[in-house]
Amino acid sequence: MSVRFPYGLVATDLDGTLLRSDESVSARTRDALAAATAAGAAHIVVTGRGVPWTRHILDDLGYRGLAVCGQGAQVYDAGEHRLLTSVTLDRQLAGVALAKIEAEVGPLHLAASRDGLDGEVLVGPGYAITGRLPATPFTDASDLWTAPLNKIYIQHPELSDDELAEAARRAAGGFVTVAMAGAGIVELLPLGLSKATGLSLAARRLGLKAADTIAFGDMPNDVPMFAWSSHGVAMANAHEELKSVANEVTASNEDDGIAVVLERLLG
Repeated sequence: MSVRFPYGLVATDLDGTLLRSDESVSARTRDALAAATAAGAAHIVVTGRGVPWTRHILDDLGYRGLAVCGQGAQVYDAGEHRLLTSVTLDRQLAGVALAKIEAEVGPLHLAASRDGLDGEVLVGPGYAITGRLPATPFTDASDLWTAPLNKIYIQHPELSDDELAEAARRAAGGFVTVAMAGAGIVELLPLGLSKATGLSLAARRLGLKAADTIAFGDMPNDVPMFAWSSHGVAMANAHEELKSVANEVTASNEDDGIAVVLERLLG
């Protein structure tokens, strides 16, 4: 007997959602996603990470579908290892935005994600990278602007992530989109860009709509994706801002929260 799955599209964030803290995906979650796709749903990974920081995870998963990377900036075909769409940051606007934020809160620690399949992540003095992801150090801030960028990362020596994101929106919200994607990860993006932008592009390629979509996430950068989707599921470990707009809260990423929901829907 075939199982009918109520959604045509399952959109999952990576860090803090699909991935456990050791960057693995549990067998239970893999099985639940496989069952959902066998029942006719498409699975799209929607992550703040750029393609270079996402590819190895997708390859390890044996993932062959579309992925939305770079906070919505990139639509990537994992099966063909091909970038289908890419949106870059206006570097002049980004420079103005940074100046306005620093005028408000003082000097920032900076990093930036270069565009492309092999775009480096440049990391400046004082910027703390989470995890073991490859990065290229820089000392001269002018190095930031020598090639197209998808985003700039900002950190502050004293302000919390929430305080920094709020100050950045206040100072520069008319020039860039400010997103908070995880602990220590506040980003400046092209104005108007969000995970919802990239997800809607990827869904359209598959002939699917917002009404067909269930989305899973854990951070404030997932709020637009929840607003776009029919049903938003926050992980137990999610930021309170996301929980407040979710349709439901599931178990944590360590406790197979995605599988818990998918198994229920599959009956």
